[in-house]
Amino acid sequence: MALPKAHRLKNRQDFSALFRKGMRCSTPHLTLRALRQSAKVESGKQSLSRLPTAAATAAQGNDTAIAQSQLPSRMGISISQKVSKRAVVRNRIKRQLKAAFRQLLPKVAPGWLLVIVVKPLATQCEYHQFLQELEQLLVEAEVFNGYS
Repeated sequence: MALPKAHRLKNRQDFSALFRKGMRCSTPHLTLRALRQSAKVESGKQSLSRLPTAAATAAQGNDTAIAQSQLPSRMGISISQKVSKRAVVRNRIKRQLKAAFRQLLPKVAPGWLLVIVVKPLATQCEYHQFLQELEQLLVEAEVFNGYS
């Protein structure tokens, strides 16, 4: 079972913004980059164009706050050939990380952009180690609801 499309980070611009502005947390096998998502109100633009300008800016401010709380958190994985030259090994690590993130997804607060950078030592890890380290990173970055 794959990660839901709404929770996938795919745009190059999002990855670039994360690496420029995002905070960084590390464990021996993984590094997490996290950034609070900026709200992009696309559905509200059409309805706001019919309002007077003062009312439109006030409504847009309210819509932005509401939209930001409703944006799903999105996750991407960065794994280089330094980890392993074999694509089979890199893909197995990506599948394990996606499964671990999918398990932790209900605890994750909405509106975050996340990138997991895999370190070369990760080839020795199993799924439960990835799950434990990912949970530790998300708590450290205060991404969980209530910061468990």
